[in-house]
Amino acid sequence: MERRISHQVSGYRTQDGAGVSLVRVLGNRTVKEYDPILLLDSFDSTNPDDYTAGFPMHPHRGIETISYVYRGFMTHKDSLGNEDTIGDGEVQWMTAGSGILHEEKLPAAKRMLGVQLWLNMPAKDKMAPPAYHSIKNAEIEEFALENGKLRLLAGEYAGRKGHMGKYLSLDYYDIHLNPGASTIIDTAAENSVMLFTLLGDAYIGDEFVKEKTAVKLTAGDQVKIMATDIPAQVLFVSSQMLAEPIAWGGPIVMNTKEELNKAFDDLKQGTFIQNGISYG
Repeated sequence: MERRISHQVSGYRTQDGAGVSLVRVLGNRTVKEYDPILLLDSFDSTNPDDYTAGFPMHPHRGIETISYVYRGFMTHKDSLGNEDTIGDGEVQWMTAGSGILHEEKLPAAKRMLGVQLWLNMPAKDKMAPPAYHSIKNAEIEEFALENGKLRLLAGEYAGRKGHMGKYLSLDYYDIHLNPGASTIIDTAAENSVMLFTLLGDAYIGDEFVKEKTAVKLTAGDQVKIMATDIPAQVLFVSSQMLAEPIAWGGPIVMNTKEELNKAFDDLKQGTFIQNGISYG
């Protein structure tokens, strides 16, 4: 059965971090429809003043942040001691789990283009140890499509595996289509599937979707994507719906108000970072 669009949202312009200009497409108003994707921020600028302020050191707990930088660069540094730069088609996957502090610097480039997703963690895993992993271009397999290509950023495609999420599986594809080209992507029938038109308008299930728009799909085992008269770049995200309660406060997402309050108490008391790492 072919999937169709059940919900779509284009988001709004805002600033975050130390003054980074971005479009917040998904957030606390869309958690039910797009479960388990909590947040989707879109970055697209040729003006370094829009983003070089970056995101100074800040906490996370209960989620995984997944950043795809198609153009430009992002340097990550965290309380685990990791420091790493990704760019021009690479991914950073950070598991906040029980708690992590990190910063993201965005150096000037010809263009900053990409997205950051927040993937919710199951209640049973929210206090798992934090971790960081970068997915470099050498690890990202590309598949030829008729008049296009598919980059396997994470998960599985056509029997091949990329980086696999430890707590919640995620199939994450970057699909490029030439003008007028179309493709059909098979989907796990039980999964929650969303698409995001990163560049160019597209037809999804025969419905027109403007650039920089997220769409949630109905149930089914495949989706048809077609470019207009210009190229299209569409991000495909598939995972399992959690249908668990959400208590969200800034950079922390837990399941109950009590857990959320505990997280902020830990921040105040200097006990937020666990697993043998502390801060003052």
